[in-house]
Amino acid sequence: MSAPMPRLTEALVAHAADLRYEDLSPETIAAAKTFIMDGVAVGIAGSGPQVPLNKTVRDSAQTLGSGSGNDARVWVTGERLHASSAAMVNGFQIHNQEFDCVHMPAVVHPMAVVLSSLVTAAEQRGGVDGKRLIAAVVIAVDVAALIGISGRAPMRFFRPAMCGALGAVAGIAHLHGADEATLRRALGLTYSHLSGTMQAHVEGSPTLALQIAFNARAAITAWTLANHGFPAPVDWLEGQFGYLRLIEGAFDTRPALAALAAGDAQIEQVSHKVFPTGGAAHACLDMLRELREREHLRIEDIARIELRAPPLVRRLVSRAYKAGMETSYARLCLPYLAGTMLIDGRVGLDAYSPEALADPVRAEFANRLHVVPNACDDPNALVPQSLVVTTTDGRELHNHRDAALGSPERPLNRSQQLEKFHHCLDHAAYPFDSARRAELLTVLDQLEALDDVRRLVDLLIVEAP
Repeated sequence: MSAPMPRLTEALVAHAADLRYEDLSPETIAAAKTFIMDGVAVGIAGSGPQVPLNKTVRDSAQTLGSGSGNDARVWVTGERLHASSAAMVNGFQIHNQEFDCVHMPAVVHPMAVVLSSLVTAAEQRGGVDGKRLIAAVVIAVDVAALIGISGRAPMRFFRPAMCGALGAVAGIAHLHGADEATLRRALGLTYSHLSGTMQAHVEGSPTLALQIAFNARAAITAWTLANHGFPAPVDWLEGQFGYLRLIEGAFDTRPALAALAAGDAQIEQVSHKVFPTGGAAHACLDMLRELREREHLRIEDIARIELRAPPLVRRLVSRAYKAGMETSYARLCLPYLAGTMLIDGRVGLDAYSPEALADPVRAEFANRLHVVPNACDDPNALVPQSLVVTTTDGRELHNHRDAALGSPERPLNRSQQLEKFHHCLDHAAYPFDSARRAELLTVLDQLEALDDVRRLVDLLIVEAP
């Protein structure tokens, strides 16, 4: 008779409770620093005027209660808020332009809830050094991604927000040096506080980023209650109404358990977002950019584009072009994004101007792009993808991707990372001068030497001009 399979709940708790900075490989530390830098840059960009709803979120957060003493700040604009409210605003800023990194196998944006919550918790606590923040990020991404890869059904709930919160609270517990009992309570209480469905994604609603914000707030709140001893559900992951059964529906924990046993750090499996769009669109946009440059294609040269893709790609970004669509919808609308790539040769943070959204050329092009099934039936896969472009003069051009640019298989080099970093800072609410940028990069590059995360937050705040 074979032994029963270990439970992922206990394995994750033991991993989160035991891991220390000294256990991390140089590759894991480097990956954590890379994506902390990326998350900070994206969060800075998310403060900018190109996202008008920022003011609504910041104003609303201020009515939820301001902090004093051990409070925290909103990145860039510097409002002092209760820690849970600051985490909410910063989480919204990280995800509100779909530019934050993604763990493709888990379909989780691992740094949105995680980084906003951990930096806020570290600022609130004070005295948290860079090594402890790095280890907390690694723990948090492990928990979020390993729960995410266990799901086996099409998403009904917004996994990046929910898995992010569960990972975040495990990281917060590490920042505080919590014992295992407190960590278990924090996870159980966070599960009880999760929110967010795929309805906002289906509608292309800006509420999608707000779901990240809600769960960043939840992680701080749940931690506070757990730290004060409030009891929590124990079987929050694999129980009768635990996360995997209730939220995911179908699941398989064996890959996650194998990754834990092998010591595979999930931060090393995270992908950069090269474009501020839904991640499901990245491989297509990369292929189209390559064909455009190689074949000197113009939008008027295209008779038809056929993208052959897995079901999740069709579900997430194969949506009709709509007149008057919101920016949040356009970021997930592949016909609009492909037209933008053909016209501009890029899709950047400036791709969603009112003029571009109302462009009749993009609107007319939209009907020429068709997304069809390929042989992959994995409900959580974003690759492989293949592109067939038929030109008006009868040529048929092909391209294929087994991995998107920015993924671990095709990582960004340092120059490309810095290009994105500065592009993000160019879109902040207040200007970042060259001296501040250089100092911020130095702190992020030498994060393990930082004595207090509050010094990092100081560099994220700019006085209004």
